[in-house]
Amino acid sequence: MSTLKDMSAAGCAVWLDFVDRKFLEAGGLDTLVAEDGLTGVTSNPSIFEKAMGHGEAYDGTLAAFDKENPDAATIDRYEHLAIQDIKAAAETLRPVYDRLDAKDGYVSLEVSPYIADDTDATIAEAEKLWHAVDRPNLMIKIPGTPAGAPAIAATIAKGINVNVTLLFSQASYAHVAEAYAMGLEERVKHGQPIDRIASVASFFVSRIDSAIDKAIDQRVKDGDAEAEALKAIRGKVAIANAKLAYQWYLDFIKSDRWQALAAKGAQPQRLLWASTGTKDPAYPDTLYVDTLIGPDTVNTMPPKTMDAFRERGTVAETLTADVDEARHVLAEAERLGLDLDGVTERLVEEGVASFTTAFDDLLGSIAKKHPAKA
Repeated sequence: MSTLKDMSAAGCAVWLDFVDRKFLEAGGLDTLVAEDGLTGVTSNPSIFEKAMGHGEAYDGTLAAFDKENPDAATIDRYEHLAIQDIKAAAETLRPVYDRLDAKDGYVSLEVSPYIADDTDATIAEAEKLWHAVDRPNLMIKIPGTPAGAPAIAATIAKGINVNVTLLFSQASYAHVAEAYAMGLEERVKHGQPIDRIASVASFFVSRIDSAIDKAIDQRVKDGDAEAEALKAIRGKVAIANAKLAYQWYLDFIKSDRWQALAAKGAQPQRLLWASTGTKDPAYPDTLYVDTLIGPDTVNTMPPKTMDAFRERGTVAETLTADVDEARHVLAEAERLGLDLDGVTERLVEEGVASFTTAFDDLLGSIAKKHPAKA
């Protein structure tokens, strides 16, 4: 059995953080589903920029669209291409979705990063993309910004599956988990079904260590008196943060509020571990997979990380292990003034900015391929 299948059997679903037309047409996704038990796909502006902005895989489709829609805006041309890929991935995953009775088998499409701070625009775009793709196993990605939380509740209330992205802090995660519950409660209030609505909360991991470790390294280099204590938690803060977020999840699903929804068939909003590629070569390349395996979770991996885990990953229920140690790590981070709250707040802003830049580059590449604008 594949190591990735073993991980799924342990409760952590395997998703691919990658979409590319050539990969889809060559049957790459079909192979991962068949051989590795893959049950989901995520996309974002950076992924689509790499796929569409380089090479010629999309040129024929774009030329045909331009011929029929000569006055189309660049954003409409992008959406036409993206929606085709998302539909293709959704079709590949549809048998998984059916077999698992809507509990998995999802593909995610993100709203524009340009509207990350606009609740009403996010709700409107989520609904537009949902109807454009028209597949039950679609998830609309909405960032977990302050403006995103009410949009999440409203979108769930409309019966649209949501992947909440760019979560870094436990507080932000708790906020969007409650928004998911609010959306379900709104449906219950109006007598609408909730048993086939799904959501994941994408909790980013490696970027936290990248930021915290950079601060640690600088302080050690400067001869900080707490150098040994700082080095002792290097590379451990992100995992500790994720483990305690999962502890909050375990408490929440035991609550009377959630149990009332579960009695009506509600599916829990699974924590999804994102940004799981290792960025520091000093760490094992499977670090953010090996250490976060537990029931009712998802790990979305770029192809390189998935290959590494297939070859040398270790499967064990690690997510609920050493929780007291995780609390100690975060307590030390606070004592040492590493400002995890400030770091996570900044990472959300940087994440939105990064996706916005990628979206700018993507739209720029597509605009250059328009005969009238070349």
